Amino acid sequence: MDTQTETKLVAGLWQVVAAHGWDGLTMARLAQAAGLPLAEVRRACPCRLHLLRLHGQVMDAAVMQAGTADSFSPPRDRVFDVLMRRIDAMQPHRAGLLRLFEDVKRDPLLALLLLAELPLSMAWMLEAAGVSPAGLPGLLRVQGTTAVWLATVRAWARDETQDLAPTMAALDKALDQAERVARSLRLTAGEDAAEPITE
Repeated sequence: MDTQTETKLVAGLWQVVAAHGWDGLTMARLAQAAGLPLAEVRRACPCRLHLLRLHGQVMDAAVMQAGTADSFSPPRDRVFDVLMRRIDAMQPHRAGLLRLFEDVKRDPLLALLLLAELPLSMAWMLEAAGVSPAGLPGLLRVQGTTAVWLATVRAWARDETQDLAPTMAALDKALDQAERVARSLRLTAGEDAAEPITE
């Protein structure tokens, strides 16, 4: 699947969900919103859950296309930068994502499926931040990053400001909490290390 098709599908996905909710998402509506033949949608995404996976991949790619974080910055700052880039990538799809968040509250199975996909994206975010997700320490970093991301997204869902200052404040606070947990578990390399996602 080429990048242009991926972009059209993701944009169409959130356009339909914003208007009709997750339960109202049909492949015919998606094809119309994306401006693609239904047969092409079938080849690209056999079912609705593939669309959520595609969304994650497109958001990850948007972050990584901006390049890896500045290696001279502290790890904590690099993680902050990468996660805010992901928030920025989500902004054009805000209405659809907020509608999905409401629908997820009534669909525990969908919530579990979304949570199952999230750690893979967070591992890629660590890669983009120049932080290793490998081994047991890396697994703990991924778990920590996932918790930080969920707290950040909850704040973003309530944030109506243009500059996203409340979202950035929530991310900063979540990273502080992750740092404290990391130090209590001796996961950091020293006093200058930032959190379980950094060292």
